[in-house]
Amino acid sequence: MNQADSRYRFLHPRYWLTWVSLSLLWLVCQLPYRLQLGIGALIGKLLYHLARQRRHVVRVNARLCFPELNDAEREAFVRRVFHHNGIGILETAMAWWLPLQKLPAKRELKGREHLEAALAQGKGVILLGAHFSTLDLGGLLFAEHYEVDAMYRPHNNALMDKVIRNGRSRYFGQAIERSDIRSVIRALRRNRIVWYAPDQDFGLKQSVYAPFFGVPAATITATSRMVKLNGSPILMLAQQRLPDDSGYELELFPVIEPFPTGDEVADAARINAELERAIRKDPAQYMWVHRRFKTHPKGKNYLYQQH
Repeated sequence: MNQADSRYRFLHPRYWLTWVSLSLLWLVCQLPYRLQLGIGALIGKLLYHLARQRRHVVRVNARLCFPELNDAEREAFVRRVFHHNGIGILETAMAWWLPLQKLPAKRELKGREHLEAALAQGKGVILLGAHFSTLDLGGLLFAEHYEVDAMYRPHNNALMDKVIRNGRSRYFGQAIERSDIRSVIRALRRNRIVWYAPDQDFGLKQSVYAPFFGVPAATITATSRMVKLNGSPILMLAQQRLPDDSGYELELFPVIEPFPTGDEVADAARINAELERAIRKDPAQYMWVHRRFKTHPKGKNYLYQQH
């Protein structure tokens, strides 16, 4: 494809709906913060009623991971998940386009001493993240304090991929494709912080079953290999919108030690335990809309089959 073709390829009709959606998102992002939260909550309510398949996924995840909830409590939890994920759509736009001064002044980063001690080792830091509804906004708020590179998986929609990369370039340094381990190691050897989220199901290739909220989940083993290659310390970053919507809290947990142990299953279980600890700060702010348990010995999506 020549340069001219590349410049105009996003004008193709296949991208028109994406352009309309992004334009509406940008316009809403110009509104006052509290109004954006209200619109996000409305989006979440609409998605709860309209996104039937996703609603089923959240219900299954809630039943598996929170068996202590009764039916009414579980359904209330599902509604809260959609509430937070709806707001999360607007928070993503805020991270890409909103000036920092328009965000709430209450933005706290706890546990900085853990990261400072890890950086002092001079081997870089692998910063564990998770798919919270505040995913991108958390990256922006963390970057107020530290420079950070990020691993990512390219979006299937080329226009969305470009917009996401451009938006994240505002606060992330280098965007490293998930499979590009060499670039990860180079960044770590420069004592960089590399953000990495290992909380999705990528199948059993290079994965093991390890408990996640007490449920066996296909968990990638690349985390252990990355740490081993450079001896870099690894620690968890939790993030959440405060209960009264007055601001945001990010929290760094202590370095995971010993890690790796040489036992891939034990290592995967330890990573999942850190993720679970972070998610339990406010479970409904996690993206339970993903099929976290789609890989199963009885077949793909066995747990999500509707009977």
